Amino acid sequence: MEKVKKAVIDSSLTFLLVSNLKASQEYYRTALGCEVTEFWAIRDDFGLGFKLIEANDPGDIHPNKGTWNTYAYVKDFAELDSLYDEFKSNGAIIASKPAVSAFDWGLWKEFSVLDPDGYAFGFGTANKTI
Repeated sequence: MEKVKKAVIDSSLTFLLVSNLKASQEYYRTALGCEVTEFWAIRDDFGLGFKLIEANDPGDIHPNKGTWNTYAYVKDFAELDSLYDEFKSNGAIIASKPAVSAFDWGLWKEFSVLDPDGYAFGFGTANKTI
């Protein structure tokens, strides 16, 4: 059987309904360090990317319950700590501080932030030195 070559996806965006587009754009710009245009909020060449759309009805805004809306990976523990420090100093809403979990394959470290509408974004990385 011949193996079919898959096309490559270069990046992706998470679409988020927000209660106040201008306030959300400012938060993503200042707290998360995103480049914000009228079309999206991106960081690190779509390493983190969002399309922010103002909801017609605030009742339409539904952040995930008990888990993240978006999860992003970084290179290593030092980069994760640096990102956390940056977000914290920029006034991001910290949902959880960096925490390390041990697994049989190594260590995992992660933290999370919220946006003004309660969307949760997780950031994590592995250290496979065990």
